[in-house]
Amino acid sequence: MNVASQRNGLYGAASRLMIVLMCITVLVWRACSSADAEIVQEENITYGKGGDRDLKLDLARPEGDGPFPAVVFVHGGGWRGGHRAGYRGEIVEAAKRGYVAVTVSYRLTEADDQGKAKYPFPAQVHDVKCAVRWLRANAARYRVDPKRIGATGGSAGGHLSLMLGLTDATAKLEGTGGHADRSSRVQAVVNYFGPTDMIELCRTSSGAKPIVESFLDGTPEEARDRYLAASPTKYVSKDDPPILSLHGADDRLVPPDQARLLDKKLKAAGASHTLVLLDGQGHGFRGEASAKAKTAMYEFFDEHLKPGSR
Repeated sequence: MNVASQRNGLYGAASRLMIVLMCITVLVWRACSSADAEIVQEENITYGKGGDRDLKLDLARPEGDGPFPAVVFVHGGGWRGGHRAGYRGEIVEAAKRGYVAVTVSYRLTEADDQGKAKYPFPAQVHDVKCAVRWLRANAARYRVDPKRIGATGGSAGGHLSLMLGLTDATAKLEGTGGHADRSSRVQAVVNYFGPTDMIELCRTSSGAKPIVESFLDGTPEEARDRYLAASPTKYVSKDDPPILSLHGADDRLVPPDQARLLDKKLKAAGASHTLVLLDGQGHGFRGEASAKAKTAMYEFFDEHLKPGSR
């Protein structure tokens, strides 16, 4: 076989392969479209401003008039990494379960070589609060029940979700991202292994210490007021929304005592808190524990956010 014939044979094989792949793609798309026929999705929605940056979110919701309860998913990554795309599959699942769900981006610390953050605390809290206010301001458009909004996230996302549940306007953490006339407080929180006491976290976790020091732009000794202001335990009160904390019993980055501290404070204040410690799990859940945590999360949100809940 000469070179030209070999080339034509390769091109023919490649063309046949391309046709097969296109057919497979169409079949997969049709299957996904059929499965998600009752779900509406939108990506790259601008929900506010973080300084000079546009803040974006992705949204999934059920078809129909609603109004539906909503859940805000906040990604983790040590306040310096991660992306909202990590929750895109989850917001589709939440929509199938009857929620308007959003996954939000927020300003990351963007630490330089010396660990100095471009966007330290409270920029991240400002941004996620703006996302909740945006959701309320656009409740009619997206069929949201503005009185039934929850928040969830893991690690740094758990911390930010707790800040959404435990702080109100008196904390002076609202920022200037937009929709200042709306409340940023949520009605239920599912906290996956989030930090709750920043000073104690630095004392007990050598892994978390440099991350927290970058986030809070200093050591606990240099920036004590910021450490207190960034600690969810500081804001505990009797009128806090119900909170579920899911934490690995073997977590070394954010030790389980962080969840225990929150549990103790909330119960002492007379607020509702459920703590689930998962044996054998570290900073992130695997296998059966992951499935158990997800089931607990949706049962909790169904109980506290869906019509008929208290």
